[in-house]
Amino acid sequence: MLEKSAPPIRILGISAYYHDSAAVLVVDGKAVAAAHEERFTRKKHDACFPKNAVAYVLAEYGLAIDDLNAIAFYDKPFLKFERLLETYHMLAPRGLKSFFMSMPVWVKEKLFMRRNIWKGLEKATGGKITKRPPLLFPEHHLSHAASAFYPSPFSKAVILTVDGVGEWATTTICAGDGKNISILKEMRFPHSLGLLYSAFTYYCGFKVNSGEYKLMGLAPYGRKGSKCVASFKEKILGELISLKEDGSITLNMSYFTFATSDRTCDDRKWQILFGIPPRSAESSLTQEHSDMALAIQEVIEDIMVTLAKTAKKITNADNLCLAGGVALNCVANARIRQANIFKNVWVQPAAGDAGGALGAALAGYHIWLDKEREVRNGDNDEMSGSYLGPEFSSINTERVIRKYGASAKKYENFENLANDAAGFIADGQVVGWMQGRMEWGPRSLGNRSILADPRNPEMQKKLNLKIKQREGFRPFAPSVLEEDAAKYFETDKQSPYMLFTVPVAKGRRKALPPESLPLFERLYTSRSDIPAVTHLDYSARIQTVSKKTNEKYWKLINFFKEKTGYGILINTSFNVRGEPIVCTPEDAYRCFMRTEMDYLVIGNFVFNKKNQPEFSNEMFNLKLNELD
Repeated sequence: MLEKSAPPIRILGISAYYHDSAAVLVVDGKAVAAAHEERFTRKKHDACFPKNAVAYVLAEYGLAIDDLNAIAFYDKPFLKFERLLETYHMLAPRGLKSFFMSMPVWVKEKLFMRRNIWKGLEKATGGKITKRPPLLFPEHHLSHAASAFYPSPFSKAVILTVDGVGEWATTTICAGDGKNISILKEMRFPHSLGLLYSAFTYYCGFKVNSGEYKLMGLAPYGRKGSKCVASFKEKILGELISLKEDGSITLNMSYFTFATSDRTCDDRKWQILFGIPPRSAESSLTQEHSDMALAIQEVIEDIMVTLAKTAKKITNADNLCLAGGVALNCVANARIRQANIFKNVWVQPAAGDAGGALGAALAGYHIWLDKEREVRNGDNDEMSGSYLGPEFSSINTERVIRKYGASAKKYENFENLANDAAGFIADGQVVGWMQGRMEWGPRSLGNRSILADPRNPEMQKKLNLKIKQREGFRPFAPSVLEEDAAKYFETDKQSPYMLFTVPVAKGRRKALPPESLPLFERLYTSRSDIPAVTHLDYSARIQTVSKKTNEKYWKLINFFKEKTGYGILINTSFNVRGEPIVCTPEDAYRCFMRTEMDYLVIGNFVFNKKNQPEFSNEMFNLKLNELD
């Protein structure tokens, strides 16, 4: 008789209620489906219970709640509540208004997290849950650490997690060995590298918890080595923080207000200290704010490198894994990699709070259930290229065509489609590109992307202002054939998730414009033969594209190479400012019609903007079922 194989172990991971809610399904220790709630609700950084994401990951495998072995939530609410109470008590009477605003929410909702989770799951599944699997609550930073270590290609590694705050921890150094994770050192609230960076995000006129990458993108417009930048750094290190040899920091809390209010810093004290007022959102950028962005970016990079050195000193590990919101700072990641502290550095592509859902589920599998890991110990991780979201069939696209009276050409052969699309891009057209499963994490990686020609010196301006509808200074990332990366950039490493910057190859560079020129005159000066993806400091946040991981996207870039000699494209996320990345064919078509994109590719359909019906708000407000 054949032996019966053990049934698969299925764990649902959830992050919710703070920002970037998400759900992940882990089967036998591997993520098989994952999605951000914002992609379904179309509310950027949606913090609500991820009922749509939960419904998707369960439906992807045809599961009900009682098919699960466990459900894991990404932090411990009671510990977080303890931290809030102790902080308010310690700083009283400051924060009294904030206390009275936040406590009712905690008393009515967040303290009853188990009840809220079960209610949310019932909404997600549309029925009463009678058989309840165990509900697990790993600590926030353990969830981050697990999300970074368990999918990595390493059997042993040191894990550095850096964010704003979890329950108490703001930075941790952990050791990962097989299925085990041990916390070695931690930095605690209110002293936080993430909250420090968020304060500068606010002061430079961007939204906290979503605009930090804008601050990072603004930094290269600062005057490197100037007296202004040096003065800002001196004030940061002399007044705002006390930096210790191991990379830990102590914040001077007289300058910060995040512990007692919903604001991050004391505007009056900061203006006295730095000599410039806070920038209001949407106002013109000044050189001083660019210099401030560069100053804090350099401070953060130096601290991250120091923390990495401390992690190496404690463990003598060859491999480093990174997670937490600060691990999305690709310039700091590059500094760590360039320092050659470790042989290998791997960053969780969903490094922020959404990734905590994955880490919680994996911690449940490997720690709570005590299950061993199968580790490849090579270049390949266990993230499936981060293509873990929903995929849609031709039927879904045909419904959109019927609904809007759209016009599209259907291809029977993908190679013909990709060849034509590459030709459009080579001719200077902008193409929306939707294929296969949606990406997991904040980056579009070739399945929900807007694509264009990096050789075109006008393309950065066109994409920012006419397509993305966002600030003109924002840089764009290149997708490059993995085997061609060294032709364009000074790198011999893979970067499949756009989490590292690298320098453009010296032979491709052009002279930089004088720093005396206004910001936007410098911005629109060609800096290389791939100007649309070359930032002002000759850096680029690259995605190396592997044929093994994303064959369709690789083929598209390769067709572009055959036509132009360049195996590289601009790749920016398929969305406009203020909206999440598109999820469905309808999302893609609506975004296409509301911008100046020239072509849209969804699966095996190609839409030419010239052949579409005239856009109207009334038409786009139709409900899908009206025409089905």
